[in-house]
Amino acid sequence: MSVCVSVLVITRNEEANIADCLKSVQWASEVFVVDSFSNDRTLEIAASLGARTCRHAFENCAAQWNWALDNLPFSNQWVLVIDADERIPQPLVEEIIPVVSNPAQECSGYYLSRRLVFMGRWLRHGGLYPTWIMRLFKRDAGRFGRHGVSEHLILNGRAGYLKSPFEHCDDKPVSDWIQRHNRYSELEAEEYILGKLGRSQASVIAGRFWGNQAERKQWIKVRVWDHLPLLLRPFLFFFRNYFLKGGFLDGREGFAYHVLWSFWVRFLIDVKILEMRKRAATGASGLVARDRAKVELGKSTQDPH
Repeated sequence: MSVCVSVLVITRNEEANIADCLKSVQWASEVFVVDSFSNDRTLEIAASLGARTCRHAFENCAAQWNWALDNLPFSNQWVLVIDADERIPQPLVEEIIPVVSNPAQECSGYYLSRRLVFMGRWLRHGGLYPTWIMRLFKRDAGRFGRHGVSEHLILNGRAGYLKSPFEHCDDKPVSDWIQRHNRYSELEAEEYILGKLGRSQASVIAGRFWGNQAERKQWIKVRVWDHLPLLLRPFLFFFRNYFLKGGFLDGREGFAYHVLWSFWVRFLIDVKILEMRKRAATGASGLVARDRAKVELGKSTQDPH
């Protein structure tokens, strides 16, 4: 079976994940892997499974995907973008086939729901499922923009939804997850400070409470989350997701995830925000030292410090 879809994967040191990822998209007529100079066997494994590989210096995910969309020799109209730690199960493939085979298709892109697998267990609760992400789209109808420290596809056209989920299933150890989110927490803290100083990059997602899932999350972040007291926010985050949204129903794997997501990632972000403010106030070098005359603007009256 060969479906007229071009799959795009970006990688760096993904030898633990890339084989399972590519095996799940062998139904596609072509697969491109854009690698950011891995020093493991990522490209060797990808090539052995029939993927077309190339290297390109990494700036951020949005820039990397856009470079690929603008420069690679895609032969298909439809593109499916996935990460190396993601898998496309057969039920989703069966939904994709009629979509991309219909020349009268009215939609230019489709949201797919992500199913998060953590420590071998699908986390169904705690606000984690479904998470809708635009991943399947007509190549000329979409490009990626920055949304805070992440990325979001900007679609020119009508969007639809496919019911069957894809899987996020990282085979790397938890220590890698912790290191990766330590880096993310630095970026999140910087984004918070820059936002309070009025210097953050404009989000490509408009915050609307009655909008789609991403727009509603953006509205909550800007209107509620960013105004909550630092260091208290992680506890509120844990209480909402673990108790009110049923994260406790996912057993010990769910408990482990929500503790890490709240008290490693979210708590770490708040601590780094406080550290950045202190460094700015004392004239230390760093992100906001250049703006220490404005640092009081970055302090919410609801903050505990």
